[in-house]
Amino acid sequence: MSERIQLKKARRLVVKIGSALLTDDGKGLDVAALGQWVDQIAGLIRSGVEVVVVSSGSVAEGMSRLGWSARPQHLHELQAAAAVGQMGLVQTWEAQFKRHGIHTAQILLTHDDLSDRKRYLNGRSTLRTLLDYGVVPIVNENDTVVTDEIRFGDNDTLGALVANLVEADGLIILTDQLGLFTKDPRKHEDAELVTERKAQDPELDAMAGGGAGALGRGGMLTKLRASRLAARSGAFTVIVGGRIENAIDRLRDGEVIGTLLLPEQGRLAARKQWIASHLQTRGTLVLDDGAVKVLRQGGRSLLPVGVKAVSGKFRRGEMVMCVDLAGREIARGLVNYDADEAAAIAGHSSDRITELLGYVSDEEMIHRDNLVVV
Repeated sequence: MSERIQLKKARRLVVKIGSALLTDDGKGLDVAALGQWVDQIAGLIRSGVEVVVVSSGSVAEGMSRLGWSARPQHLHELQAAAAVGQMGLVQTWEAQFKRHGIHTAQILLTHDDLSDRKRYLNGRSTLRTLLDYGVVPIVNENDTVVTDEIRFGDNDTLGALVANLVEADGLIILTDQLGLFTKDPRKHEDAELVTERKAQDPELDAMAGGGAGALGRGGMLTKLRASRLAARSGAFTVIVGGRIENAIDRLRDGEVIGTLLLPEQGRLAARKQWIASHLQTRGTLVLDDGAVKVLRQGGRSLLPVGVKAVSGKFRRGEMVMCVDLAGREIARGLVNYDADEAAAIAGHSSDRITELLGYVSDEEMIHRDNLVVV
């Protein structure tokens, strides 16, 4: 059976759209095309799928507004173009989704935002909260302030990192090519579309080649690298032609268009394996017998009420060990609270967290998706 059934089962997707598509190869924002993608994304949302959009196009739209025919080389000129173009880009996304009664939010990121632990967790919480409220985040690199040292390099990479960030099931990259071919189709008539492969397949590197368009920084090689980055958290990637009519709908229906690049294992399995193999823990939670029983039954989160004691110096998002009253390791996972906060709420029901801390970050001490029973 084709693995394309994964597209139908996906409940959270990241959709990345490149500059050449959004700006009709540099002629200014292609509002009609953008509206068609929004119509399809709105259909996904109505069917219960959460969607994050990673949108290129700010620099290209700024170039169009400023009357520049060639992409500037100087950083300050790129930043100026991005500042001008981002205005039109986000307004257009907002207007198109508004036709469907869907709210949007602008999220501008730099590499620092995803490499710093605290900012990473805050970004993840914000994005997941927006999705919970049915809002579509429109994510772009913050080109107005980014420098060469901290840029992602291309929005394909950004799309993969966002897929990791929100724990998406898949990444759809809409591009001006039909997908990944065995050879460059512009030079070889016998080039064949690669319909389905494992993202880590070494044969794909020679097929992807290199090179970037005049408007964007990405090429097929960056899309392949992005698929491998997304695969680390168990997400699949589809590289597909954005000018294919109803491409997103057809992918959702299981039609074989574009290139599907698959992870070695599913999203949750990949995450659980990473947690299980993580050797360094920052602290320990001692659980009562009831909590131990609940965790061993499987599929349950650890709540504060089941924690008897807290030791170690750890911060939110770091790995901790869970032990029973005799000190035997039961599980390990990524904790939702700093050590002092965890100690303050230990032994109390989740509805008292606000009273004890003045706020509530999560109802669980460790969420079941971030917990592995050993």
